[in-house]
Amino acid sequence: MNGRNYQKELDQLIQRLKEEGTAPSLLLHTCCAPCSSYVLEYLSAWFRITVFYYNPNIYPPSEYEKRVEEQKNLLDKMKFVHPVSMKAGLYCPDDFYQAVKGVESVPEGGERCFRCYELRLREAAREAKAGGFDYFTTSLSISPMKNAAKLNEIGEKIALEFGVRYLNSDFKKKNGYKRSIELSGEYGLYRQDYCGCVYSLQESRERRERMALEKNRDCQKGLS
Repeated sequence: MNGRNYQKELDQLIQRLKEEGTAPSLLLHTCCAPCSSYVLEYLSAWFRITVFYYNPNIYPPSEYEKRVEEQKNLLDKMKFVHPVSMKAGLYCPDDFYQAVKGVESVPEGGERCFRCYELRLREAAREAKAGGFDYFTTSLSISPMKNAAKLNEIGEKIALEFGVRYLNSDFKKKNGYKRSIELSGEYGLYRQDYCGCVYSLQESRERRERMALEKNRDCQKGLS
């Protein structure tokens, strides 16, 4: 841990924007509609946002289509202070498999995920640079399963490479994750039970199987 308070840094930036009365442009990479819900509610008051849906990690293709449509549906339903638009990136799963080659078996939250963060943030930075955006960032930090410090470290590194400012964040702060669950219920959003890639899907299935076995053993003990 580097000891930085990313939420405090974001609060300070928003305070400056409030004083200046400006609304910079922001390219917001989103991973799914539920995670983006709170982030959009929070940031649309201070930024002119374009949602960038780029997630070649998602498996299978039918799941990708389901999630991208859910993102579009959310934007159609939500009300924003500043208008929010959307752009979908290319869905090329081979880009993800190439990025994580050699670390496929690393458990979720490790090097495999870090490479996936970088793949998506790099494409977001490229898009932000081409589109002349003031900032780029990602909704990923809202998840309790995602390493905010690592996300911001990667984002800052890529920002230097592309010459586009990265908006530091830890959206799970200020009950952001809890609020995303509330908004998911309010808008009837599909909440997936795995991160997105084939490896996280397998890990999710294995967890469910272990939990089912443990529950069954507990029931058997209760009957004995």
